Amino acid sequence: MSDFSEDLLRPTPEDDPAETSVRPRSGMCLPWLQKQVESVATRGKKEKDFAQTTSACLSFIQEALLKHQWQRAAEFMHSCLQILEDSDSHKRQAAPEISLQHALYLLHHGMFDDASRNLSQAETWRYGEKSSSQEALINLVQAYKGLLQYYTWSKKKKELSELDEDDYAYSTASQNMFKHSWKTSVSFSALVQTPGVWDPFVKSYVEMLEFYGDQDGAREVLTNYAYDEKFPSNPNAHVYLYNFLKREKAPREKLISVLKILYQIVPSHTLMLEFHRLLRKSDKEEHHKLGLEVLFGVLDFAGCTKNLTAWQYLAKYLRQILMGSHLAWVQDEWNSRKNWWPGFHFSSFWAKSDWKEDKALAYEKAFVAGILLGKGCRYFRYISKQDHQDLRKKFKRMKKLVKKHSIVNPGP
Repeated sequence: MSDFSEDLLRPTPEDDPAETSVRPRSGMCLPWLQKQVESVATRGKKEKDFAQTTSACLSFIQEALLKHQWQRAAEFMHSCLQILEDSDSHKRQAAPEISLQHALYLLHHGMFDDASRNLSQAETWRYGEKSSSQEALINLVQAYKGLLQYYTWSKKKKELSELDEDDYAYSTASQNMFKHSWKTSVSFSALVQTPGVWDPFVKSYVEMLEFYGDQDGAREVLTNYAYDEKFPSNPNAHVYLYNFLKREKAPREKLISVLKILYQIVPSHTLMLEFHRLLRKSDKEEHHKLGLEVLFGVLDFAGCTKNLTAWQYLAKYLRQILMGSHLAWVQDEWNSRKNWWPGFHFSSFWAKSDWKEDKALAYEKAFVAGILLGKGCRYFRYISKQDHQDLRKKFKRMKKLVKKHSIVNPGP
């Protein structure tokens, strides 16, 4: 979706809640707009005229919508559609795009019936030979129509859940649901085969397929969305596939393979801690090594520096790995970070700040700092000298473990 469409769908305090319709008065025209569009349309060849004319129309409409001048936008819309209706075939092909943006505005104001009618008209708008760009736009129009049908289907699904299965009304409601799901599937099926980022459409489509027990169909849609090279790289595609496979109780190896690709795209993703747990439970040593890499990768990012769970996992895993004689694994990860992690995570400033804000976090970080930098590390020294009754035993144990397992001065 374009930035314009996202802005259009975002609520603003200036929206008038009492406004329920934006239809312009019948026959309204704006002479100055007609003159401006005609001045654009009289320059160059027809193909260039068409692009410039359409751009001029859309610019006026978009500017009014982004300023929330709804009545003014409606007037522009009416005039532009009238101009397109009176123009040649090239200009008429722009009508679906204008109709789609109009439908987004109607959706923004909760006018679902009007939006559905608008999309139905845009869906059937044909003039002359259909271009590939027009076909893609029609697919998008159909997909938004599908979202409206999905909305209706979801409401009927909720109503169905409140009925007794033995009730006659249950059978009727179930049939109505199926009818809407079939219509929605038709609207979505073409779009999800077209390269692009279609997250809301894919999620809605898969939900319906799963509801009706078409696991194979849902798996195929999600697999293609995640792995088809024609589609752009999209982390969410792998998240959707992973969550689906979890619901199916897929083997651990399959789950790992999906999250491994997500890790390569977004190493700080929230699912990486779950990925670490899967790797830790694996029987393969290569997975255990990757599990350490994943934790370091998560903590490389500023947004994860105060993630208590990540530090707890790393502290525990360092103990386990070093006790298992895998010092080289830790050294491999630390060598590329030893020049910047001390300032990034383990400075005196962070020691004081972490201790003040979250003592549990400070304790876990202090242990990791001691393992990686030795007991002379500023962070470790500051935290270990704090007098806290509830943590005295833990501090004592932490000092012993650091002395024995620190990679700066490995024990015998």
